[in-house]
Amino acid sequence: MKKADNYLSGLKKAYYENGGKEAWDHFEQIKHGAGKTDVEKLQEAFPGIPEGLVDLLKYVDGTYWRTYADEEIAFFFLGSDLAEYPYYLLSSKEMIDNRHIAHTYYADYIDRKYNNVEIDNRITDQSTDLKWLHFSDCMNNGGTSQLFVDFSPSKNGKIGQIVRFVHDPDEFLVIADSFEEYLQQLINTGYNFINEDDIY
Repeated sequence: MKKADNYLSGLKKAYYENGGKEAWDHFEQIKHGAGKTDVEKLQEAFPGIPEGLVDLLKYVDGTYWRTYADEEIAFFFLGSDLAEYPYYLLSSKEMIDNRHIAHTYYADYIDRKYNNVEIDNRITDQSTDLKWLHFSDCMNNGGTSQLFVDFSPSKNGKIGQIVRFVHDPDEFLVIADSFEEYLQQLINTGYNFINEDDIY
């Protein structure tokens, strides 16, 4: 069984067990996955994009204020190492549109211009090398935390590692060596980012 399929079956179960059966069933009724052309454009922009991420996009092409069947949805779909804190999955188009966002907003951080910002040593210190795929924003419209696939690690890191940015205090941390490992971590924590208080 693919990691993404395993993840999705567990996510559905988490929704059901937390009073979100109606929300999940409605989501499944209206959503659609990324089309072949969308996936090809994404793979062209990010040749090393993880298979697991592509599989999730083929299931649903974004859950972040995304319109399906004339209805705009904001559906919690992912988590991070920040316990019980939910995230959205960006669409394939948003991932392409945002391909330079890390350099635009975080170049000075990556170049270590701020002494009071914690940055994992597995992350490059050369902003000119930066190649991150922005795939997820937190429930606070991404203002507090974002997730990236890192294709430009330092010599201490691994290509494809997952970077989590959190704001105030600002921090960049590698939370998994790969996207598959990242999904497994969410499975292992029992999808603790899904709870009845956050389902709407």
